[in-house]
Amino acid sequence: MLSGKRLLLIVSGGIAAYKSLDLVRRLKERGSELRCILTSGGAQFVTPLSLSSLSGEKVYRDLFSLTDESEMGHIRLARDADLIVVAPASADFLAKMAGGLAGDLATAVLLASERPVLVAPAMNAAMWRHAATRRNIALLEEQGVRRVGPEAGDLACGEVGEGRMAEVPDIMAAIEEILVPDTSLSGHRALVTSGPTHEPIDPVRYIANHSSGKQGHAIAGALAGMGAETTLVSGPTSQPDPEGVDVQRVETAAQMLTACQSALPVDVAVCAAAVGDWKVNGAAESKLKKTSGAPPILALSENPDILASLGQAGNLRPALVVGFAAETENVVEQAGAKRKAKGCDWMLANDVSAGTGTFGGDENTVQLINNEGAEDWPTMTKPQVAERLARRIADYFSHAA
Repeated sequence: MLSGKRLLLIVSGGIAAYKSLDLVRRLKERGSELRCILTSGGAQFVTPLSLSSLSGEKVYRDLFSLTDESEMGHIRLARDADLIVVAPASADFLAKMAGGLAGDLATAVLLASERPVLVAPAMNAAMWRHAATRRNIALLEEQGVRRVGPEAGDLACGEVGEGRMAEVPDIMAAIEEILVPDTSLSGHRALVTSGPTHEPIDPVRYIANHSSGKQGHAIAGALAGMGAETTLVSGPTSQPDPEGVDVQRVETAAQMLTACQSALPVDVAVCAAAVGDWKVNGAAESKLKKTSGAPPILALSENPDILASLGQAGNLRPALVVGFAAETENVVEQAGAKRKAKGCDWMLANDVSAGTGTFGGDENTVQLINNEGAEDWPTMTKPQVAERLARRIADYFSHAA
């Protein structure tokens, strides 16, 4: 229930603004305290009177209204809410949010707020697909902004495609997920690996890969957000530490294995790191010099297999071991074989071939492989993949109890 929860709804421009009226009605039925900001674009589709009548509160519109500033300034609007919801969030408004603009009341409130933000995008399908919009969405999600929708279907412009604002029940569910968090993993311990490993050649050179750590870090944050006591063992990455997570930083595969073994026992291990398969035997202690002769010959040996080590850890084996298989061809078949070979329960297969943008990108398309077969997941942002995986893990333990 949302009784006593304080929400601020920002209605930006778009024909989907009519849905915001039903959203206001349902939020009030759930007992929430609600204030609304109506942008100039939003006012082309719904009226301040309709929002005010449904919310039972004054509707705010003008950043420079002296009356509003004396009664309820934009700083108070920003800080009094438990959650800020932007529905609909037009392409223009998302761009302003991503750019940190503050030229009107709605954007000024968002810039002045440290509260969680949920956006429900709504726009033409081509606008949603545009690289600028994708970039803006990725930046906002990286900053912690949550998103619900958009959906595919008939659009107001007469076209068909992805861009419809999420339906009100879905927005309500997203609001409740934020304000009434799922703590079904409370009492469980989780281990996540993330990022690449760096295997030294000499003091200035190393063998590595293109992993950014975005997916692994998102998974650690999602598990911690559902109440799990979470340890993240991360290779070198620029990703910020997830909130509420114990982060152990390592460089090499050997160091990652040691850190993982030290974190045991855990209930679930998710190996999302792209661990280097090989290391250089006897890395040079001083920089190798370029000479006019042949390049140096690097003798390689296999690194420890962290996923297999956890999957075959005997009495210390986690109850659920989840791996990631980064493949470039025959993705599901290769991942299925890897799952059996490494002794893990679930394998998430993803295509990292050229052009997919998976390594270092903001989206991922995975198939979850277990004893029952392969389950296709739609293309999602990496935080959305993390949340879906965390819920599946919680379901696993709820049924195992």
